[in-house]
Amino acid sequence: MKKIITLSLLLCSFLMMAQSTPGKHSIKLLKVNTKNSDFGLNFYGKDRVVFASPTEKVAIIRRNWDGNDQPYLDLFVGDIDSTGQIINKKSLRGDVNRKQHEASVTFTKDLKTVYFSANNYDAKGKSVKSSKGIDNIQLYKASVGADGAWTDVKKLDFNSDEFQTGLPSLTVDEKKLYFVSDRPGSIGKTDIWVVDVNEDGTYSEPENLGSEVNTEEREMFPHIDGDNVLYFSSNGHAGFGNLDLFASKIYDHTISEPINLGEPLNSPKDDFAYILRDETQGYFSSNRKEGKGDDDIYSFKVDEKLFIECLQTVKGVVRDKVTQELLPGALVSILDSDGNQLQITAATEDTAAYTFDVPCDSEYTLVTVNDGYLKLDLEVSTVNDLNAPAIVQNVDLEPEFKLVGDEVLVNINVIYFDFDKHNIRKDAAEELDKVVEVLNKYPDLRIHSASHTDSRGPKGYNQKLSERRAKSTVEYMIAKGIDPSRLTYEGLGESQLTNKCADGVNCSSAEHQLNRRTNFTVEKEEIEETEIEETVIE
Repeated sequence: MKKIITLSLLLCSFLMMAQSTPGKHSIKLLKVNTKNSDFGLNFYGKDRVVFASPTEKVAIIRRNWDGNDQPYLDLFVGDIDSTGQIINKKSLRGDVNRKQHEASVTFTKDLKTVYFSANNYDAKGKSVKSSKGIDNIQLYKASVGADGAWTDVKKLDFNSDEFQTGLPSLTVDEKKLYFVSDRPGSIGKTDIWVVDVNEDGTYSEPENLGSEVNTEEREMFPHIDGDNVLYFSSNGHAGFGNLDLFASKIYDHTISEPINLGEPLNSPKDDFAYILRDETQGYFSSNRKEGKGDDDIYSFKVDEKLFIECLQTVKGVVRDKVTQELLPGALVSILDSDGNQLQITAATEDTAAYTFDVPCDSEYTLVTVNDGYLKLDLEVSTVNDLNAPAIVQNVDLEPEFKLVGDEVLVNINVIYFDFDKHNIRKDAAEELDKVVEVLNKYPDLRIHSASHTDSRGPKGYNQKLSERRAKSTVEYMIAKGIDPSRLTYEGLGESQLTNKCADGVNCSSAEHQLNRRTNFTVEKEEIEETEIEETVIE
């Protein structure tokens, strides 16, 4: 492909255009290609696309671009048929497709706004050149009407007549716009940059993606997908020759090392403008010799989705909460946000330690069990970054039973009730589930439920209210599968207050709350018949 120095490096690249492979690809040349340059497809809704192709305008004097002696590029729209081919090709309408080049678009989700690349024009449509006489590519924004016509075309504020800005790609949440530029601060000939798209329609200062992505050569044609994987082309990373297709995952503060997408997507020629329609199919452009003309658009299918791994370590030790004694052999498992167990391990014999390596940017639950202790669930969140420090989450288990006076109680947090209510609150349900757990572990154990009220209200009314509270706790456990014969209950009204808040004493709402409670006592005759006497704490 012929290249000249008098036009911008970016525009030249528009028209002239391994670590692992994500799967086996099959590629197909599209029939919509011409003998000239066709490239840069992007989606315009589910089954429509926009791409660059030679202008079809009829002129009295035919004008070709000096860079390759081909017609200037316009933007066209087409439909995707059932085979992935592009049909019904039509030139876009509105304030677009002027005398020189337009190429590479990205739309907002509502399809009402589009960003695109074009030669530099002023407000009157006159070509603008840099101080060196170069017609630099610029980045534009336009509104898309219900009839598909583009209007209200504006250059973005961070353009400059003195350098290139183009090849846009908008994130799914529309909060970031990636693009290509050779502006000051670039590492190579063209770099990939990003700006924040602010709610008021302004943009942050452009930020270079850095040396993990950008090289001293050319990085071009970014496409950011819904998983924040950046697909781009480069002739600076190791590849098959000229521009190759690569992928890197963008995290909060880090970027993964680029992965070469391998053959047959990449070839000794230029391969660029990769875009996914879904997880297994998409389109790219190439000027490989098997094509129809110059740059051509290809469809592809892949048998497996690209996977870029990011792991973070979760670790800690398991101890007795009361004595801080290490508990080797305790079983620790980690569950995903759907409750699926991902890994399970036993705390080590020497240090009672556990460790897991799990995917970044996710929510997990650590579940720890040990004989004589209540099961403990702990929530853990990994960060969205590579090489993050380990999350240290020590696990302190509580014994199943505790001795209060001469009573053996199930060792749970006190269950409280709202004022004048007997329904089971969410926090109470979590504690009742622990009682159910103990009952399931010791099939012969019987539990007595005793409920209380505060002193407000008549004593007779409070007695009845406490009985309803005791009954509701028992009914909750029966609904969880506990045999009713193993459960007894009673209401004690306001007869056993835990503090000074008797009739006539001025107390706060928080102080009264401490009296609206239920305790669970192990029936004494059961203690000698089970193994629990060794797990009771005083």
